Amino acid sequence: MRHYIQPFALATLAPVALLAIGGVSGGVWIWAAALYMSFFALGLDQILKVASREGAPGSEFPAADALSATLAVAHLALMPLGAAAVAGVTGLSGAERLAAFFGFGLFFGQVSNSNAHELIHRGSRWLFGLGQWVYTSMLYGHHTTAHRLLHHVHVGTPQDPNFPRKGMSFYRNFARGWTGSFIQGFRVERDRAARAGRPAWTNPYIAYVGGALGFLALAWAAFGWAGVAAWLGLSFYAQTQLAMVDYLQHYGLERRRLPDGRYEPQTIHHSWNTPHWFSSHMMVNAPRHSDHHANPGRPYPALRLPEEMPVLPWSLPAMGIVALWPPLWFRLMDKRVDRVLEWARTSDAARSDDQPVTGPAT
Repeated sequence: MRHYIQPFALATLAPVALLAIGGVSGGVWIWAAALYMSFFALGLDQILKVASREGAPGSEFPAADALSATLAVAHLALMPLGAAAVAGVTGLSGAERLAAFFGFGLFFGQVSNSNAHELIHRGSRWLFGLGQWVYTSMLYGHHTTAHRLLHHVHVGTPQDPNFPRKGMSFYRNFARGWTGSFIQGFRVERDRAARAGRPAWTNPYIAYVGGALGFLALAWAAFGWAGVAAWLGLSFYAQTQLAMVDYLQHYGLERRRLPDGRYEPQTIHHSWNTPHWFSSHMMVNAPRHSDHHANPGRPYPALRLPEEMPVLPWSLPAMGIVALWPPLWFRLMDKRVDRVLEWARTSDAARSDDQPVTGPAT
């Protein structure tokens, strides 16, 4: 019998242990945590074989939900520890505090964000709530609304505030996406409450903003202003990584506007994917983004990556480094965007004529 959850557990829980020990004692542990989340992850993606594209069979994965809950609880414990370590409260040296910032920040940005994303798509109110509070602890609670009610509905169109059109840099997209998703998400929740006849205080933005202020107040009470600064810094670093993943997974893949003013339906060619074994397991299959958009409720072990889905040239962490240099990113990606969109148009025509369709050239 195959243990489908075991690789996810090994990849995600190892840095939890390293950060927990390193945040308190520093030394080799905190450097190991930082290296695990950076060079080690990049290296293993190049060394290890591509993960199975089929996904685990079945639709029920209790162990997957248990792992997600464990990671969420671990995050809520690591967040104050990370702020304390970076603020110098646990006695780390200056260099160790820098390693702590990158180690904790990379974990929050790559593992916690990916896991919270999985949780807010679960049907259980308890699991959903855990995901919401993970985002709120990183001062990004509104993503709970914006991702489900804006991004999934309007992906690949200008109505999605996080959609990066071809030629738009990550930096420009991050600035417009943060404010746009916050404001538009608030309007969506306000209108939903009005339609349902619920009072204004039921708007979850009260919990998003109030919870964020509460976490900062706790940081100040426990660690002083240095703790607040560390919490803000770690949260911002994690937010930029979440925004980077959105940027990488949707860059340029715009849905066509139809003659009647509507946009063409979402398809698998409106998301970029990566097949790499280690980062796929460390990010609970977030790199299999096309299948997630096609089946938002599908648990992460079951997500698939058929050959016809658009694939980025390198792993998500590696592509994130490239995107920090816009001229290099545009040179690498713009022609690929054109090929995928052209293939999408050709495949639509072929399907209408009952002709065989091959995968996109990426």
